[in-house]
Amino acid sequence: MEAIQILENVIKAIDSKKGESVKAIKVDSITVIADYFVITNGTNVTQIRAIADEIEYRLKQEGVMPLRVEGHKNNSWVLIDYGCVVVHVFIGESRQFYDLEHLWTDGENIDISQWLVTE
Repeated sequence: MEAIQILENVIKAIDSKKGESVKAIKVDSITVIADYFVITNGTNVTQIRAIADEIEYRLKQEGVMPLRVEGHKNNSWVLIDYGCVVVHVFIGESRQFYDLEHLWTDGENIDISQWLVTE
């Protein structure tokens, strides 16, 4: 599956579980870590877990398994690494503390509105 298709599935999964302030940043020109970073947050531990589980479930249905998942025990930051797409699901306070958007400001913000459900 292409990176953009993984990105689309990730965004749709986050949206379905009401992830907040979803950001997708294209970083392929500034790092070899991934092509895209996705950053979102939930309001509580249960929502963070639901978002992460939904991402993994949807991509597994497409035959895509993560290279690694970290933070399920921590509950304030879950990282899901698909190689070309790395997803960060935070609790709000942790997102503010780590401020990944600021660290990756040289990346290109991606317009994800086409994948979000309008209500």
